[in-house]
Amino acid sequence: MVYHGSLGIVSEPEIRIAKYHKDFYYGFYCTVIREQAVRWATRFGEAGYVSIYEYIENPNLKILRFASMTEEWLDFIASCRVGHPHTYDIVEGPMANDTIFNYVQGFVDGKISRSAFWELAKFKRPTHQISFHTIAALQTIHFVRGEKVYEKK
Repeated sequence: MVYHGSLGIVSEPEIRIAKYHKDFYYGFYCTVIREQAVRWATRFGEAGYVSIYEYIENPNLKILRFASMTEEWLDFIASCRVGHPHTYDIVEGPMANDTIFNYVQGFVDGKISRSAFWELAKFKRPTHQISFHTIAALQTIHFVRGEKVYEKK
């Protein structure tokens, strides 16, 4: 199962072009960590929704996986964040959460060095994201149900 947290139930996922580029560029983002989806869903208030999908991998798709935060991961995110597209159907790996994002942005802007980034990033809790970037990729996930969730206080 994969989870998507937002302000509403998303029974028909789509790729939306947003104002800002995300970690793995434009796509539909999910996670295998339910608690992380709850944090996404409740980031704007006390309540939100987690949409739950069955994910069946298609071996014919072009998939990029990062098992952990590596040099390749950092370079890929930096490239996506400045607006460079890629040709993958699905990308999976750690998420540059708000704190890590600030470090990535500092690295992209040349304000912190690569070694400083790794020093700052090493103590952050594990995260996960899987992003679907093409229609073929979206066809690998099937809506199961949506749940209303509340911020943990």
